[in-house]
Amino acid sequence: MPAFEDSLGQLEALVKQLEQGDLPLEDALKAFERGVTLTRQCQQSLRAAEQRVEQVLAGPDGSLQTRPFNDVDAQ
Repeated sequence: MPAFEDSLGQLEALVKQLEQGDLPLEDALKAFERGVTLTRQCQQSLRAAEQRVEQVLAGPDGSLQTRPFNDVDAQ
């Protein structure tokens, strides 16, 4: 899967093309379909990053503890 930044850059370029409004219909549809694919890739990358984030939580004694983001909901 391409890097998040690459997918986002491609998506931004497609949006600019579509906003100009001078693409033939078939090309606009292909650009839209590609944009949907890129959006899904970006969402998947963001979900994966979210799973790696650690939440800083206060422990019972007031000390700070870390735990993986997805473990916070398990409590």
